[in-house]
Amino acid sequence: MNKQNLTGKQVSAQHTAKKYYLGLDLGGTNIVAGVVDEAYHIISKKSIPANAGRSIEEVTYDMAEVSKEAVRGAGLRLSDVSSWGIGMPSCVNPATNLLVHANNFGWKNVPIYDYLQKHISLPIYISNDANCAAYGEVLAGAAKNYTDAIMLTLGTGVGGGIIMNKKIYAGADNMGAELGHTKLVYNGVRCTCGQYGCLESYCSSTALIRRTKEAVKEHPDSLIMGMAGQDANKINGEIVFESAKKGDALAIEIVDEYIRYLAAGISTFIVIFRPQVIILGGGIAHAGDLLLEPLNEKLFDCTFAAEEIGIPKVIRAALGNDAGLIGAAFLEKSI
Repeated sequence: MNKQNLTGKQVSAQHTAKKYYLGLDLGGTNIVAGVVDEAYHIISKKSIPANAGRSIEEVTYDMAEVSKEAVRGAGLRLSDVSSWGIGMPSCVNPATNLLVHANNFGWKNVPIYDYLQKHISLPIYISNDANCAAYGEVLAGAAKNYTDAIMLTLGTGVGGGIIMNKKIYAGADNMGAELGHTKLVYNGVRCTCGQYGCLESYCSSTALIRRTKEAVKEHPDSLIMGMAGQDANKINGEIVFESAKKGDALAIEIVDEYIRYLAAGISTFIVIFRPQVIILGGGIAHAGDLLLEPLNEKLFDCTFAAEEIGIPKVIRAALGNDAGLIGAAFLEKSI
């Protein structure tokens, strides 16, 4: 029987026979909400601009409204949904139930649940957005055949998520797994977090672009500048990797240095956690094999006991932005 031939009551009964989960990904640019079914399919998705400079009252109202729109778009009611899972660039302190610090929004130690529960009376689960992305990739993406994985998102910053036995691991107080802020170089480059020498300061796209801009000052004839139209402000990660692919000596040197830093950071996570797989997401991961092949080689060379016991392979994330939405939707399964 086709859905088109069902009556309204029959469609409702068919919907409620299954379980649905509401997820939301709060980013600095957009607020994206979606309804996900038990097979990890997004059956409805809605998005609105985040307009991050607004008050917490305004933003949480919009978080609720776009979530309600997603539920309506799925042909459901809120009562058909099991829970509301939210991924955001911060974490909740379990001792106080306060959202610790959402830098993009200027929120610090705010009672986030109080604001959200004014609008939607569902069980609410909140986790860091990078945790949600890692969880989504393990549930339904590139790592769906694994139970233990680590994911790094290589974008403007470096996010990190750790999955153990198909559940998010964030430490005893649920505020750990800040992999981008592990120390890579003592007293090194200043990070946006205020510390020095963080992995993020060397392995984010921001770091790659900063290093490239410094280098082209000494080598203005590099292919990098040609591909950027002689405007250093147009340099991005894609241009750097593409220039390396075409044989530009400076680009090859910059990419090699970047991958060595990334391998050093990942090797530390491998030695500590011994995951089955490492997942890379974010803009830099779009370089594909230009990044992955030399990275896997360097990891083998720099990781403890790699020859004796082997190391997990580094693979590229598969779900894009949907990973965070799916992971958020299923947060109730990770407690």
